[in-house]
Amino acid sequence: MKIPLNKPYISKREIDFIQDAINNRKISGDGFYSKKVAKFIENKFGTKLALFVNSGTAALEMASILLELSSKDEVIMPSFTFVSTANAVLLRGAKIKFVDIEKKTLNIDPEEIKKNITNNTKAIYVVHYAGISPDMDIIQEIAEENDLFIVEDAAQAVNAKYKNKYLGTIGDIGCYSFHESKNYVCGEGGAIVINNAEFIERAEVIWEKGTNRRNFFKGKIDKYTWIDIGSSFLGSDINAAFLYAQFEKMDEILEMRKKIHELYNQKFNQIARKDTFRFPLIPEYSKPNYHIYYLIFKNQILRDSMMEYLNSQEIGVAFHYIPLHRSPMGISLGNKNNNLPITEEYAYRLLRFPMFPEIKKEMIDFISSNVDRFLSNF
Repeated sequence: MKIPLNKPYISKREIDFIQDAINNRKISGDGFYSKKVAKFIENKFGTKLALFVNSGTAALEMASILLELSSKDEVIMPSFTFVSTANAVLLRGAKIKFVDIEKKTLNIDPEEIKKNITNNTKAIYVVHYAGISPDMDIIQEIAEENDLFIVEDAAQAVNAKYKNKYLGTIGDIGCYSFHESKNYVCGEGGAIVINNAEFIERAEVIWEKGTNRRNFFKGKIDKYTWIDIGSSFLGSDINAAFLYAQFEKMDEILEMRKKIHELYNQKFNQIARKDTFRFPLIPEYSKPNYHIYYLIFKNQILRDSMMEYLNSQEIGVAFHYIPLHRSPMGISLGNKNNNLPITEEYAYRLLRFPMFPEIKKEMIDFISSNVDRFLSNF
């Protein structure tokens, strides 16, 4: 039985909407479906402005431009994240301060944020790993006390909540991804959500290559011109059409993923040697979107051996991030002696399991029985 790590969910309406976008003869950015996607995000999640962009990476890069980061600034972020979080800051010339994560959520540790604030700190980039957030109330307090911006890297957290607030709508700016590997997909795509009103007008300019083109199409000006820096951050309307079909099934997809998560927990809880691993922990304040299912094993040797065995059984399991401060680029930035013990320990003990809406119960039975078999002989 061959089981992939991920398989994008298709709602069956994607083709209809793509055909409609083609029939509209408007397939570039800021078209009919791009606007529908943005309006859906604004209405459902309650943000001041949403813009459909070509990737989650683009959203992070836009956020860094909006903050006007420069070489005199420092940004605090976890090392346990995707490279786009860091690249967005480096491209503006700012310095990154990687800090450690907390064991419970694998997210940035608020206490480590406090320890690393200096006079040059301008922002905190908070990553919501696996669709679960850190304690955002504490992080907001830290930001307010120190006059810092918060950017939420919510690439994995679309439709997840902290208490009653959607992730991505709590900080000054939120960044979403709709990459093929995410819960809601369009191949390549993302969104930037603006929660701080002071960034709204400039966000639309940066999004449109540094021009006031959007105001021109709104009829606010009689011609558009270059007024600021920017880039071609817009996503294609074909991608937006695909995504809108996914949005129509947003809560249905969430419910399917929740049931899979619960079934994994149930099956793994029946394993005789369950003392050799730890389940994902969901804080009381969290309403996750069940983006990733992972186990934390007792040590790296066990994790690596399990991964090799399960892959040999054609079960698509995988580790996740190599901590950025230990990557060649991270070391070149001066992180050689940066000690982040929890990040370094947990990154090498974590193993991700197949997680997609259409996974069958018999597949999870097959996975859990193989985990049990391996542990019984290890």
